Amino acid sequence: MQKNLIAGAWVEGPDAVENINPSDTNDVIASFARADVAQVNEAVAAAKAAFPAWSTGSIQARATMLAAIAAEIMARKEELGELLAREEGKTRPEGIGEVMRAGQIFEFFAGEVVRQSGEKIASVRPGIDVEMTREPMGIVGLITPWNFPIAIPAWKIAPALAYGNCVVIKPAELVPGSTHALAEIIQRAGVPEGVFNLVMGKGSVVGETLVNHPDVAAISFTGSVDTGKRIAAGCAARLAKVQLEMGGKNPLVVLDDADLDTAVDCALNGAFFSTGQRCTASSRLVVQKGIHDSFVDALTQKMQALKVDNALAEGSQMGPVVDQSQLDQDQKYIEIGRDEGAKLAWGGELLNRATPGFYLQPALFTETDNKMRINQEEIFGPVASVIAVDDYDQALEVANDTVFGLSSGICTASLKHASHFKRHAQAGMVMVNLPTAGVDYHVPFGGRKGSSYGSREQGRYAAEFYTTVKTGYTLPV
Repeated sequence: MQKNLIAGAWVEGPDAVENINPSDTNDVIASFARADVAQVNEAVAAAKAAFPAWSTGSIQARATMLAAIAAEIMARKEELGELLAREEGKTRPEGIGEVMRAGQIFEFFAGEVVRQSGEKIASVRPGIDVEMTREPMGIVGLITPWNFPIAIPAWKIAPALAYGNCVVIKPAELVPGSTHALAEIIQRAGVPEGVFNLVMGKGSVVGETLVNHPDVAAISFTGSVDTGKRIAAGCAARLAKVQLEMGGKNPLVVLDDADLDTAVDCALNGAFFSTGQRCTASSRLVVQKGIHDSFVDALTQKMQALKVDNALAEGSQMGPVVDQSQLDQDQKYIEIGRDEGAKLAWGGELLNRATPGFYLQPALFTETDNKMRINQEEIFGPVASVIAVDDYDQALEVANDTVFGLSSGICTASLKHASHFKRHAQAGMVMVNLPTAGVDYHVPFGGRKGSSYGSREQGRYAAEFYTTVKTGYTLPV
């Protein structure tokens, strides 16, 4: 059994859950402990005891530890990337790329530790000094999803530690292996007892206890909209700080003047890489009628050529869906699309491979309307819809006609339309001639409307969530 990390010690849970390889359901990666309420409370107590010394201690020690974590992640990128691919189902190259991103995030925040700054200004009252500084929140609870099992934990843990907080993290129960490996690396780097705690298990037990715990100053969550709303309500009830990253129904607009190869590559990457299991995926392809037919033909050919196979197979370009529940959801939405009158242009069939797994052809719908459920509800799988539009104005209207607002993209050769779209797309991130998925680690990540709530993640903007501002006044005597 892979154990929880509480107060610097590895602790068994009252029970455990098996971690199954979605590319080969006969492959059990390991059993992982499930924490109970008592163990979550112990982890919070350990973090509370560690906070005074950690939050006021040497910033150089913090920076050195984060750099050591980054170095070990990078040195083990092949091994950790294979573990990630094995437990989550994205291809080995994608898994290695995600591990490298986790290392880059820790490396970035190792530098941010010693770059923290404040302000000193004159008071309106003569002779008084005014200083504004940032201080850590305290104990932060981190609740992470299954689709990026090392990158998202990294972009929450690294800033939390960099700014002097203590951490209790609950990874998705479906994919605990990558976060567990990261926890081992963090412990080896010499992080003091209680500063970092890993409690695995059910959201209804571990997550709910963290959200409602009076000593947890802030909760950062990435996951579904419904769960995010419940977490927001729980945090509001006790006035805790909350940061939510939730769903997306991201549009990729393709105008008549777009370079066809670029547009098709953007759509293929954004909609189907990582098996479409990204909140930034291009699930709505908003295509101007003049390029529509050639775009659909070219994209369909590229989809047919995709190698869908075991995540660890050589040359595999798309792995399986993460589990049976997600596969059932994908198939349900394919049927909903058909029932709504959309045309299934290609794909959507279950696939058999050498090993038993959750294999699904990428699916493309055409002849769809933006009001259809398949264009309004997040499917979170390799399913995309094409929406035909007359012109740029209609494309922008359709792109913004969603309750979500995470990422939005446009393919065009027009500087006029690109500039207008960047300003008027109702999304937190806008891409021009790039996939809607795929972002840098050193700049802010987040959206608008139903996609995000609270301050941004990543880059220097992470300080807004993981710190609180203090204003100090001094009268020299």
